[in-house]
Amino acid sequence: MTGIVWYLTIFVLAAFVGFEVISKVPSILHTPLMSGSNAIHGIVLVGALYIMGEASGAGQLILGFAAVFLATLNIVGGFVVTDRMLEMFKGKPGEREAK
Repeated sequence: MTGIVWYLTIFVLAAFVGFEVISKVPSILHTPLMSGSNAIHGIVLVGALYIMGEASGAGQLILGFAAVFLATLNIVGGFVVTDRMLEMFKGKPGEREAK
């Protein structure tokens, strides 16, 4: 197989496996899953920065920049969602004094 066909095959298989795994997760586990996803995307960001540093053309630089941007966006969004989810479990300030 040629390189692009091989990479496209791997991508499609990963998308199917990822969809099947994520669709089976109960909603109570979404916050821990998001935290784990943030850690993985931190590794993706470091890899994207490394690859971008080794880029040798305009196309590679553009793809590298897009990878860095999207990985950063995913990390920040994941932390915002995790923070909002954890805020839901905190009590209101007046509830502790009332008991």
